[in-house]
Amino acid sequence: MRFYGAIALLAVFASSLIVSTAPASRGDEADFVSLFNGTDWDGWKPNENVESWSIEDGAIVCQGERSHLFYVGELAPFKDFHFVAEVKTTPGSNAGIYFHTEYQENDWPKKGFECQVNISQGDPKKTSSLYGVVNVANPPAADNEWYTQEIIVRGKNIVLKVNGTEMVNYTEGKDPKPADPNFERLIREGTFALQAHDPNSRVYFRNLRVKKL
Repeated sequence: MRFYGAIALLAVFASSLIVSTAPASRGDEADFVSLFNGTDWDGWKPNENVESWSIEDGAIVCQGERSHLFYVGELAPFKDFHFVAEVKTTPGSNAGIYFHTEYQENDWPKKGFECQVNISQGDPKKTSSLYGVVNVANPPAADNEWYTQEIIVRGKNIVLKVNGTEMVNYTEGKDPKPADPNFERLIREGTFALQAHDPNSRVYFRNLRVKKL
């Protein structure tokens, strides 16, 4: 009896070690704040071509002429943060998630970075590329399936993940010189924006949430 009792105690002790040494998850979801209520545009503002945006089954849907939907809610601006969203592309679609940007009336956002959304559209910069800075060719995602996109900014470092897999780890240098002078791709602070790219692209976004770091 003593032998089996000792075995049982060892089993309990071992199981406790397994639990305590398990790798940390993305973070306590309770620490994240929702950016979209799933029913209306509270906290969000589109610029040109507002008809390119709609809401379906709790998700933001983009399809139409170029437009950008900016988060203008009370949580902005954002500097260091952990952003998470679920995204679903349809075949041949292109879109994007901007961060550290600011509202502008039209054209492509001049400030901040774009996390690319593109599984099968012709642009070689695919999903989770830090557009024009660090490009991704083969993301672990597929059209017509929801995938999780993470954007993490700490200081001068940006990490982009798809379904938990790190795709980009970029650190801004002391004297950054953007490759394209028309865009200020610099780590500062700002807000988020979703991109409707063109009428042939239909993309879904849901469960947008963020945790300031």
